[in-house]
Amino acid sequence: MTDEFYLLQPPRFSEEQLEFLIHNAKDYQITHGSLLKLVRAEEEHSVPTRPVGVSLVPSQFPRKCFEQGVRIQGIYNELYAKVASDEAWLAQALKDYIRDDPFTSILWEIYLESKRTNFSHRRISLGVFRSDYMIHLHKEQTSATHATRVDAELKQVEFNAFSCAGGTHANIVANMHQHLHKIGAYRTTFGNIDTSSSSLPPNDGINGIVRGLVSAHHAYYASNRNAPTRTGVLFIVQGRNFNICDERPLEYALWDQNTPIPAYRLIFGPDVIEQTSIGPSGELLFNSPTCPFSPLEISVVYMRAGYELEEYDDVGCAARLRLEGSRAVKCPSILSHITTFKKVQQELTKAGALERFIDESKCKDIRSTFAPLYPLDKSEQGLIGRKLALNPDTAGNHVLKPSLEGGGHNIYGRDIPNFLAETPEEIWHTFVLMEIIRSPTQSGMLMSPRGLYEGPVLSELGVLGTSLWSEGSEFEIMENDYVGWTFKSKAEDVNEMSVVKGYGCFDSPWLVDVP
Repeated sequence: MTDEFYLLQPPRFSEEQLEFLIHNAKDYQITHGSLLKLVRAEEEHSVPTRPVGVSLVPSQFPRKCFEQGVRIQGIYNELYAKVASDEAWLAQALKDYIRDDPFTSILWEIYLESKRTNFSHRRISLGVFRSDYMIHLHKEQTSATHATRVDAELKQVEFNAFSCAGGTHANIVANMHQHLHKIGAYRTTFGNIDTSSSSLPPNDGINGIVRGLVSAHHAYYASNRNAPTRTGVLFIVQGRNFNICDERPLEYALWDQNTPIPAYRLIFGPDVIEQTSIGPSGELLFNSPTCPFSPLEISVVYMRAGYELEEYDDVGCAARLRLEGSRAVKCPSILSHITTFKKVQQELTKAGALERFIDESKCKDIRSTFAPLYPLDKSEQGLIGRKLALNPDTAGNHVLKPSLEGGGHNIYGRDIPNFLAETPEEIWHTFVLMEIIRSPTQSGMLMSPRGLYEGPVLSELGVLGTSLWSEGSEFEIMENDYVGWTFKSKAEDVNEMSVVKGYGCFDSPWLVDVP
């Protein structure tokens, strides 16, 4: 399908040209922080790092599909802000998970407990969202005598509402590809090297996410007239964090505002309990000895940890409850957190579900991006899903996903029947069955710790957005923006796409008009 779909061929390099490309790519990554921290090898006064995996040459992607993803991000932002504010709908959609899935049960109980704190303050939430897509090739026989026409459709892989890592890395790699174009590393593949290429779209993901955090910070002031003149943003992070280069630039950008916004990091768990407290009006106070302005009132809590069940021992639960029960703006709140579960994605594909939240015209715009999704419960659709999953022939066209945030832990194709046979039937309903998106491959060149890979690759577009809204009876979407993109590619025979876990590589879309 490569030759039939992507008609343009990536540049071919002589040995000397390839050496020049690799040398410049590595130097750009090292000097711009496109790195992962090797925490296991950290020493007292130094720590080794390595560049993240990248594509040496941007990968082709249909221009109309890229523009569609950008155009509808605002609709997705609105949809998920409204879903995250609809406790009744979420309770119904997730009722079996709240009963049977340990992680959902824990989060829901923390949410209910936070409501019992009874602080009389306006609750504001910030969403940093990423909608991930792949190209699906839809074949249509135009007539009995004409060839099959292949149309490219944008299909959603998943929707991310927690952390949404990769925004910084994607921004840096996009800038790197622009630089390599300007210095002639690709020759004339993307046009005149003296001008920016319209085939390589700009990416401002770092500033876009920071704008969202700044807006939430100011909204906190507007809704809390008694807030002190000095407040700050608290990043909740994992210990021994190897992905600091994706997080730290956001903190530095807050400090670099014309009026600096203090930004501090705190490891999820015991440190939250030890270094924060709740004030008399529900304010979250940061009491770190490293902060010269302690205690600092926190305006925004940005969660970059707390998305795995293993983090929720008794201390982890207490830490999340303290954060959730405070009047600080949460990114995400717990209700927004659970909207990222695959079960919510599947529930929104049901007839009439979208119309509860958004206008009919908007429903049509995003419904076209849905891939077929099935529950594995005993409902009518669930029984269809079970039949598809248990038959090796039909299972081969599907992927089985646990209802968790982000990727990973998926079961593919003909492995599904055996997996279900070894899994207690009473927990089958905690999985969602998704029809595989059939994407076109193309020739790619990926550079990672695994070495240099040249061969067929598959790509995934992530569209970033931010939304700021007030909850409850005063629901209002205060801001709604598209802020940038991520783009990743992987070898054709690799199932998962995560770059930091070593599967895929950060990339840039080379926008093309396909037939």
